[in-house]
Amino acid sequence: MTLAIFDLDHTLLAGDSDYLWGEYMVENQIVDAQEYRQRNQVFYEDYQRGELDNETYLEFALAPLARYSLEELYAWRADYVENWIKPIVVQGAADLLDRHRQQNHELLIISATNLFVTEPIAALLQVPTILSTEPEIAANRYTGRYLGTPTYREGKVTVLREWLTSTDHDLAGSFFYSDSINDLALLEQVDNPIAVHPDDELKAIAESRNWKIIDLR
Repeated sequence: MTLAIFDLDHTLLAGDSDYLWGEYMVENQIVDAQEYRQRNQVFYEDYQRGELDNETYLEFALAPLARYSLEELYAWRADYVENWIKPIVVQGAADLLDRHRQQNHELLIISATNLFVTEPIAALLQVPTILSTEPEIAANRYTGRYLGTPTYREGKVTVLREWLTSTDHDLAGSFFYSDSINDLALLEQVDNPIAVHPDDELKAIAESRNWKIIDLR
């Protein structure tokens, strides 16, 4: 079955769900406002430049999960998805996903944002499979650590390859939609790389290689 693979942030969403979760925690006094917001902004800017130290970022981003019960976290997350994420699903996302469903393609989201944040967003978009950095849970609490390979840059290729092997899929005829130069390694793996309102670096590469460029907004 042909795979239709999608990045999430700034591709199917008109914003970054990881960064916005940080802002949600600040707004709701789940984390220290001044310190967290400042560091969150710096990490976000590093990501946009393709210079993120992902190990340091994950330590920062996953730490708040370890401070609260699953019940509290899931209640906040549900509110976040309802009030912060639903309004930023890009206008053309539903139509694009439906076009692939109508062709009997298998839909998959792969995102650098951690699974705590992305799992309910994939459900919202009715995409059955989500590959995302997996926060560790032990004794019914998040630990602040993660499992396996983070789905960031080349890590997306590694995790996707593991998934392909475990599910007996392949990349024949595959599509991948992304906005970001951070996803270049994965865009180079698929038969149909598609840049979605791309950043300047990705746009230049897409134009030079005659990749399709679309705008879902």
